[in-house]
Amino acid sequence: MGRGRVQMRRIENPVHRQVTFCKRRAGLLKKAKELSVLCDAEIGVVIFSAHGKLYELATKGTMQELIERHSKYTGGPQLPDKPMVEPMDAKKEISMLKQEIEILQKGLR
Repeated sequence: MGRGRVQMRRIENPVHRQVTFCKRRAGLLKKAKELSVLCDAEIGVVIFSAHGKLYELATKGTMQELIERHSKYTGGPQLPDKPMVEPMDAKKEISMLKQEIEILQKGLR
């Protein structure tokens, strides 16, 4: 018995959306690792969640080295030695964290 076809549209329920995000993110990262091992490829994956959280995978070396290599081949701008991180407004960060806690608590119920 096969799985049904998934309709490609936004999941309205925030709890179901978060669960799907976590499962699919894990699956994507697993497939990237497998492709890297099987084909001896260098792979970089960058994922930003809806809450602004960063997930990244660099199969060989670091993500910084992989991005520099990409820039070299495409002729893009070179990255600075130190990554520039913009400070987030404290009130905005607090509200984002409260929302994330609320979603996680709903998921536990």
